[in-house]
Amino acid sequence: MAEITLSIIKADVGGYVGHSDVHPELRKCCVVQLEKAKKEGLIIDYCQGEVGDDIALIITHNRGVENEEIHRFAWDTFTAMTQVAKEYGQYGAGQDLLVDAFSGNLKGMGPGFAEMTFEERPSEPVIVFLADKTEPGAWNMPLFRMFADPFNTIGLVIDPSMHEGFRFEVLDLIEERKIIFSLPEEMYDMLVFIGSPSRYVIKHVFRKGSDEPVAVTSTQRLFLMAGKYVGKDDPVMAVRCQSGLPAVGEVLEPFSFPHAVAGWMRGSHHGPLMPVGIEDDTPTRFDGPPRVVGLGFQLKNGKLIGPRDMLGDKSFDNARKLALDAADYFRRHGPFEPHRLPLEEMEYTTMPNVLKKLKDRFKPA
Repeated sequence: MAEITLSIIKADVGGYVGHSDVHPELRKCCVVQLEKAKKEGLIIDYCQGEVGDDIALIITHNRGVENEEIHRFAWDTFTAMTQVAKEYGQYGAGQDLLVDAFSGNLKGMGPGFAEMTFEERPSEPVIVFLADKTEPGAWNMPLFRMFADPFNTIGLVIDPSMHEGFRFEVLDLIEERKIIFSLPEEMYDMLVFIGSPSRYVIKHVFRKGSDEPVAVTSTQRLFLMAGKYVGKDDPVMAVRCQSGLPAVGEVLEPFSFPHAVAGWMRGSHHGPLMPVGIEDDTPTRFDGPPRVVGLGFQLKNGKLIGPRDMLGDKSFDNARKLALDAADYFRRHGPFEPHRLPLEEMEYTTMPNVLKKLKDRFKPA
């Protein structure tokens, strides 16, 4: 089979109303651009995805990762949608477009992207996860459970093709360096790092003994690129399933527990990551709580057969109830930690200005 590249490229180009949803006219503009790219042969197939106020371009092509033409197309598409957003007075129009002009690829430009190139199998199930009101480290716990936790993924125990485990690429977002861990033998070493998801994030998961990617995430942090709060990162992720990889049910199972993530209101609070169906992807309570949708596809010759709503199933109702109970618990803390992030992690804060104003009033204790 020929190699195929799956790219998920997302941006917030304007919210309706506030940070809660995407206006229908932005969707129309997005699909027009995607259909044009398909007719011109730039891409093989596409799906327009969204969660909250973020739009995702889910596309297949044969041009590899970080391809200039693909990234330019995405930039031009987001720019066109920004113009529509401005016409309709959408909130934060173009807020994820941090620079004025495209410069080769999307690194450091604002939009997030997760891409992987692989040889398509006869049956290629892929689940694309889109999250809103959180950061890239939100994927650390689910990915660990999918590919390393036998209590979640029984295939690690009973499937001979999975028994040796997987390799995890972890990025240090502060020092801009990476390391690859081989699991299960280096499990405890890796957990030291990925347990701090604001700094260390899982970028790729690979098969053992090869560089074949089986999962990929977006790791762009808007705060680190812009030097100030301009919106939460709202990460995306793609996970391949079955035939020597975690089954679809094993990939979805981590989201039965709405684990605590950073983000929510003004990017400065902890809250539960609530799994929702595509009809419920519009966060409004305190601009949240953070949520995730799962879009399922069968890839065939680059065609995206789908999407199927994977997290809207009733079996996640208890997870949603637990998330809402956790949201109540966190909210009752108001401006106090652990609901509010620690000061060193706050992305929307008056703390520097307050310290400057009060600096002469601090005395040795």
